[in-house]
Order: sequence, then C-alpha cells, then structure tokens
Amino acid sequence: MSTATEVIAHHWAFVVFVVIAIGLCLFMLAGGWLLGGRAKARYKETPFESGIAPVGNTQLRLSAKFYLVAMFFVIFDVEALFLYAWSASVRESGWIGFAEAAIFILVLLAGLVYLARIGALDWAPARRRIPVVTASRQHHTPSEKQ
Repeated sequence: MSTATEVIAHHWAFVVFVVIAIGLCLFMLAGGWLLGGRAKARYKETPFESGIAPVGNTQLRLSAKFYLVAMFFVIFDVEALFLYAWSASVRESGWIGFAEAAIFILVLLAGLVYLARIGALDWAPARRRIPVVTASRQHHTPSEKQ
C-alpha cells in the first residue's frame, strides 16, 4: 500500500465524522431557509410570552458595566475550573504543579488588583461615591480657616 492510502485507512473515522458534520450543518441551514416563514405582519416580530400582550419597548439600553461583570464572571469561573482540575491531580503534579498553580493564582490576583485600582469594579456613579478623607488631606471651607 502507498503512504497516502495508509494515512486514509488510519484516519477514515475522522474523515467520515468531518464529512457528516459539514453535511449536517449544510442540511440544517438549507432546511431553515427552505421551510422558514417569509410572511410579514404587524405583530409578527413582537415578543410573545404566555399570551401576555407586550408592554413597552424591548430594546433596552444596558450599561457596559453589565457586560464587564459578565466577562469578570467568565474569567474567574474558568480560573475555578482550572484550579479544580489541578486539585484533582495535586499528588501527581507535586511541588512543580503547586508552584505553577500559585503563579496562576498570583497572575489572576494581580489582574483583580489592577481592575480594582482603575475603578472597573466601582458600580456607583461618581456623584454618589463617598470620597475617602485622610488626616493629611482634609478639606477646609474658607470659614473654618479663621
């Protein structure tokens, strides 16, 4: 047998999987396009929830901070996932694995400290924040200086 035939014979299951996956994707896209509704009506694109008539506008404007918190959640959730996998194999990884996990935690902790320092975790608007007054930076009104 030639080398190309051996490679194909060795990886035939992967090739069949890829062909079926691509074919299934194309079938679903074509089926949705062929069978999908094309009718336009007044209430066709309004939200419908359990027979309750919609009230108000569904186009809500959310603050970017909501998305920022979602990204923080994903980042620290993935951190927990990695640490859980590390804890399952802590005996096999030994002290080298412990050092790597410690470095991983320190890098993420540095990122969290950086986010806190630049104010990315401050939710209150600037007008509602209470300034921290230290003894060396007390503000005096002109009447108090007398």
